[in-house]
Amino acid sequence: MREREALFENTGRDDIILPFQIDPYGLRGRVVRLGSVIDGILGRHAYPEAVSVMLGETAALAACLAGSLKYEGVFTLQTKGDGPIGVLMADVTTAGAVRAYATFDADRVAQLDPADVAARSVPRLLGGGYIAFTVDQGANTDRYQGIVELSGRTLSECTHAYFQQSEQLDAGVLIAAGRRDDGWRAGGIMVQRLPYSRDLPGRPSEDEYDDLWRTAVTLMSSARAQELLAADLAPDQLLYRLFHQEGVRAYEAQPMTDSCRCSRERVERVLLSLNQDEIEDMKVDGALIVNCEFCKREWRYDDEALEALRKSAASPGF
Repeated sequence: MREREALFENTGRDDIILPFQIDPYGLRGRVVRLGSVIDGILGRHAYPEAVSVMLGETAALAACLAGSLKYEGVFTLQTKGDGPIGVLMADVTTAGAVRAYATFDADRVAQLDPADVAARSVPRLLGGGYIAFTVDQGANTDRYQGIVELSGRTLSECTHAYFQQSEQLDAGVLIAAGRRDDGWRAGGIMVQRLPYSRDLPGRPSEDEYDDLWRTAVTLMSSARAQELLAADLAPDQLLYRLFHQEGVRAYEAQPMTDSCRCSRERVERVLLSLNQDEIEDMKVDGALIVNCEFCKREWRYDDEALEALRKSAASPGF
């Protein structure tokens, strides 16, 4: 037990990204566990179960990928297809703020085969389309985006297709989402292979490094959905079960939060950029109503409020 305690930090159980390293050659990885964060996101939207499950997996996948990249800004994962679920979107900031939403055809979702929902079938639920990965580091930095077709049976398989085409990532990933007694939960695990070098920890031969990589992916794939979601199984305990024979070390966990970046100031900047005809076209029952797709927050502007906004913008010092 002392040996195990020396390997792991006090990581907590939920709403974290937990980095780890598989010895002896320094393969990297991340475990993601979302509890109250994903329960809050899905609870606000009250999506059908099929949509909630897929959006939960999308959020877990976005967190896995964001945790493997070096960036200062926002990482966004988006799928867009012609199936019953049209859009799945989740983004994660450098500070760990998560938000997500989905669009769907309610009639088509209601007609889905439960077996396809249980299998998280991308062809049946999302149809044909693409999955996009975007890193936005602000106005003064070029935005990076990678896009690949929705060509796998699951979101994990679609992501593997992206890995195969990417020069930046060589990784395996496993994700899950589901409702439990304590609410919605989501989780994921990812192992990432660094480019081979003689200077890697342990100084392996290329064949030795390849062997460890294949072993690590096989062991990762043995994790069950129940383990990725279990409230009573800490992420470090899962890592120990999977990789203790190879040697595994966990590092400080990054906390995740359910937080949206929308604000009244941002909404009003957009409103001030519109002309009067555009504003009139957007009114419903004499008022302009703005809803945030992510957090469901609503702002309402009647004619009096819009006039006050214009006057405020025209005053010195605005």
